[in-house]
Amino acid sequence: MRPPQAIHNWQMDQKADLNLPEQKPQYVSAFRALSGYCREHLLGFIGVLVCTVVAILSELLQPYLMKIAIDDNLLAGRNDYGGLLVICAIYLGLSLSSFAFAYVQNNLLQHIGQNIVSSIRKRLFGHILKQSMSYFDRMSSGSLITHVSSDTEALNQLFNQVLLSLFRDGLTLLFILVMLFQLDTTLALYCLILLPVISLIAIAFRSFMRTTYQLARTRLSRMVAFVAENLSGMSLIQVFHQQKEQERQFDERNGLYFKANLREIRTNVVFGRTFDILSNLSIACVTWLGGMAVLGKNLEFGVLYAFITYIRQFFQPINTITQQWNTLQSATVAISRIWTVLDSKPDVEDKEAAEGDAAKPEFGTESRRERELEFARARGQIDFRNISFSYEEGLPILRNLNLHIAPGEQIGVVGSTGAGKSSLISLLCRFYDVNEGSIRIDGTDVRDIPQAKLHRMVGLVQQEPYLYSGSIIDNIRMFDETISREEAIAACEFVGADAMIRKLERGYDTLLSERGSGLSAGERQLVSFARIIVFKPQVLILDEASANLDSHTEQLIQRALHIVSQNRTTIVIAHRLSTIRQADRIIVMSAGQIVEQGTHEQLLRQGGHYRKLYEYSQRHVAV
Repeated sequence: MRPPQAIHNWQMDQKADLNLPEQKPQYVSAFRALSGYCREHLLGFIGVLVCTVVAILSELLQPYLMKIAIDDNLLAGRNDYGGLLVICAIYLGLSLSSFAFAYVQNNLLQHIGQNIVSSIRKRLFGHILKQSMSYFDRMSSGSLITHVSSDTEALNQLFNQVLLSLFRDGLTLLFILVMLFQLDTTLALYCLILLPVISLIAIAFRSFMRTTYQLARTRLSRMVAFVAENLSGMSLIQVFHQQKEQERQFDERNGLYFKANLREIRTNVVFGRTFDILSNLSIACVTWLGGMAVLGKNLEFGVLYAFITYIRQFFQPINTITQQWNTLQSATVAISRIWTVLDSKPDVEDKEAAEGDAAKPEFGTESRRERELEFARARGQIDFRNISFSYEEGLPILRNLNLHIAPGEQIGVVGSTGAGKSSLISLLCRFYDVNEGSIRIDGTDVRDIPQAKLHRMVGLVQQEPYLYSGSIIDNIRMFDETISREEAIAACEFVGADAMIRKLERGYDTLLSERGSGLSAGERQLVSFARIIVFKPQVLILDEASANLDSHTEQLIQRALHIVSQNRTTIVIAHRLSTIRQADRIIVMSAGQIVEQGTHEQLLRQGGHYRKLYEYSQRHVAV
């Protein structure tokens, strides 16, 4: 028996900090994969590069113009007002050019970045949808939400901030060095001493900052997962008055995230202020050395003015890059986490997909009429042949189980909690694959049937039906426009849901919120029954589907079930033995095996497990 999801996620949370130092994300491979998206926008990046170069040159030529105005006009005593006017006009033109090309550069880069992030977000969500159920047993919903929302947003910031800084500020540093050597080689060589110092500081901070940002994002993911679990289980929290305990646990996670954020801020401040100090010292040294040269008549004043201006501009892009360092680290961790998800492969795959065979068309390319004809030919014979299965190695759930169900037979499955009833159904739907043996439908191993076809052939109604945000009519036909409104309404009339729906203000066009809140459990179950009937599966499975229904609604379901099960193989898992009394055969499971089978009357006469379950249920009803 698998641990409850909340306990399972709590165990994962406890291991997260312990495993954090040992994590070795594949940053290189993740960035290599990201570069594939960037190559699709190569022309756009070339445009960004051209705009950046023009904008930078327009800005860096302005101090050089001031140098010309000072040395060749003002200090030379030429009083050339016309020349000064020309310089001012050129200065204004360079300012406008810098603004215009920087504007185009920013917008073009943002357009490219948003396209790439949108593609990755779409791919990530689609990839998660393709994962097997075992993947969602391992991963908490909060972590996956963080990957789709927060991690992709960090990737968005990589383009919005980091790439922009690397394009603009990186080229600015390069061009400033060229201008410094153009002005005075000796002073420029003194300034080159700064480069090793800057490199040493960056290397010293790099490893520490990466660990800091990874820790912060891990704790954020844990806190989001905790909130998601509490929201989904709010009724249980309130019934057992767990508000204070859950608040205490949230405060604990929130406090850990708070401390990680403070550590991140402290690291960023120390890193940034280190460069501020280095910038001020550099300007002081250049002013002293250049001033001595000017006083010694070895350097023109205009050159010193331009040199100091360029030194200030030299540290501005460095400061900008360092300010983006935390964003880069955060994006690096996010990219690694995203590609860890994208690298995961489903435990359950179609045979053609696993073999890389694209010859067969995917389900969905056929017309609806062709699919219906194919399902009509299906007989619905099911064979479980010596199957064994476990969720975790060493903890078997099913052991050498054999079960043969004839076409059109109605089977009831009963047993105590943990007997393996739901696992049996999960294997038939191929949410998991058997460890040993095989499951066959009409003689074909379910592993050889494309999952899309299998899930249309096998209809499943669960104890807790899931309804999407949207109209009732869309929830019935699952947004499949090939199913007409009339067919959906006929299905609701068939199961007795029509009267209930028409009482609503907008009838079938009533919009439901998340999980169908606003409808009772019985009403949601009726809608899910109508949904199954619309899709006309050859095999129908009811997994505790009537457990939450009142007596009146249960009678409606029983009547509809009796009609819809005609010529369909039906498997009913039930705690209420009254729902399966009329079944053709009842299977009694215990400890992963079938211990009894027969009709209701036959099993009562045997006086075994079923009799005990029946007597217990009768006492429970009497009470």
